[in-house]
Amino acid sequence: MKLSYYPGCTVHSTAIEYSRSIDAVSQALGIELREIEDWNCCGAAAAHSIHRDLGLALPARNIAQAQNQAEMSRDLVTSCPGCFNALKRADYALKKDEDARREIEEIADFHYSGEINIRSLIEILTNDIAAETLRGKVKKPLEKLKLVCYYGCALVRPHAVTGLENPENPMMMDTLMELMGADVRDWSYKTDCCGADLALTHADLVTTIVGRLADHAREAGADAFVTSCGLCQANLDMRQSGPDPLPVFYFTELMGTAMDLPGRDGWWRKHIINPMSLLSGLGYA
Repeated sequence: MKLSYYPGCTVHSTAIEYSRSIDAVSQALGIELREIEDWNCCGAAAAHSIHRDLGLALPARNIAQAQNQAEMSRDLVTSCPGCFNALKRADYALKKDEDARREIEEIADFHYSGEINIRSLIEILTNDIAAETLRGKVKKPLEKLKLVCYYGCALVRPHAVTGLENPENPMMMDTLMELMGADVRDWSYKTDCCGADLALTHADLVTTIVGRLADHAREAGADAFVTSCGLCQANLDMRQSGPDPLPVFYFTELMGTAMDLPGRDGWWRKHIINPMSLLSGLGYA
């Protein structure tokens, strides 16, 4: 399977362990992620709050880059929920709003064809890879690991734009982790915001939000969080207080662990809350 890939900025910086685990899992599953040429920052959460047209034109330019590379897959995949949300919002405006489309086309200097299908990596792994294939790759079932899946607020909202599953109770990550053998705990906070965008301006508030999420995760009986978002991972990893913080994994890191893929020691060294004690104690190191 060959897919056009928009990595976004975070996987090249604070989420480098996410990038490495994505590469390892993709290779193990026979997925070739072909990075689009000359991509740019999608503007994330900041651009649209400053200038609506800029907030749409930045991700639209990446759609244009994918559209212009005719030999590439028409599915444009990203691993970052924030990037996915930005790309989907731009694509939605281009499809649904004729005035916005003309403005965006002029700013980004391209003609929108509507041929590119924006997709999330977690959606690809859940929907396009057979469950039997995923189970067949598991060498170390994660049956001793108790997890809560944390989607954050960007991946599934707004539903009319993202087009993904239930925005209040998504199950894609739960499904993948269960296929890896993990003990996935049900909880009601999987799409609550972690407050990451407020980290510089309202740090005390963000610490409170993160603390509540960690408390609720413990109430559900979890040993750790699992997420697909670089901002959520960093925020939960940095801002838990107390003597026993919960490790925060990327879902591809745990897939790589269950598949017993090499290079995992390099992933764990990038975490602020060291997961090695938990993994070693359960026999997954």
